[in-house]
Amino acid sequence: MNNHPFHLVDKSPWPLTSSMGLMTMTSGTVIWFYKSNLTLMMIGLLIILLTMFQWWRDIIRESTFQGMHTQKVMLSMKLGMIMFILSEIMFFSSFFWAFFHSSLSPTIEIGLQWPPYGIKTFNPMSIPMLNTMILLSSGVSMTWAHNSIINKNFTQSMKSMMITIALGIYFSILQLYEYLESPFTIADSIFGSTFFMGTGFHGIHVIIGTTFIAIIMLRTNKLHFSKNHHIGFESSAWYWHFVDVVWLFLYISMYWWGS
Repeated sequence: MNNHPFHLVDKSPWPLTSSMGLMTMTSGTVIWFYKSNLTLMMIGLLIILLTMFQWWRDIIRESTFQGMHTQKVMLSMKLGMIMFILSEIMFFSSFFWAFFHSSLSPTIEIGLQWPPYGIKTFNPMSIPMLNTMILLSSGVSMTWAHNSIINKNFTQSMKSMMITIALGIYFSILQLYEYLESPFTIADSIFGSTFFMGTGFHGIHVIIGTTFIAIIMLRTNKLHFSKNHHIGFESSAWYWHFVDVVWLFLYISMYWWGS
């Protein structure tokens, strides 16, 4: 029996296997780009997926069934999630920095204007506006889910998370359609580069957030959370609200102001 409130984790192979999977997938992606061979990339992806499944299984067992996640441990996890979101803010800041650096002082190479000469931009009142409404609505449904868990209403929490997941998938489908219909590419000057890097990485974050919430919904269905012990859910909610806020900045700067 421990005489301290901290969780000293058991020895685990998952950090090693995840590193191997990431290296394999990265190398495989390079081979895919140069030789159109998907084999190594798919092997790396399979290793990562298997590692994720088993690592999550271990963490769920430790937190839900073994009682390892004390108040001290939960506080450290909350701080860890906050630090992770701060690092993500800095990540997206680099794309906004590149966008405003070029747009506020356009050079002669892009026609001394913004958007650059020859670029036909998206109508910000079309799909981008719809996607904004979708993400704002999903933020409302996620807050509803959080409030339901606090009030021990797990049925409503499940319903609201299903709505959030559906809206996240709808957003991703519309984003894909927009990319397919785009009149410019990532190779079209600094505008194309910053636009597709910013919105593309945001789209990946939406897919990750949707998956995150789907896993949390499955755990809620199995009654893994309580009124006072739902750090996994809180992390998914914080992440989703972060994704919402980033989209608002993307919409205002790259779709509306930038066009």
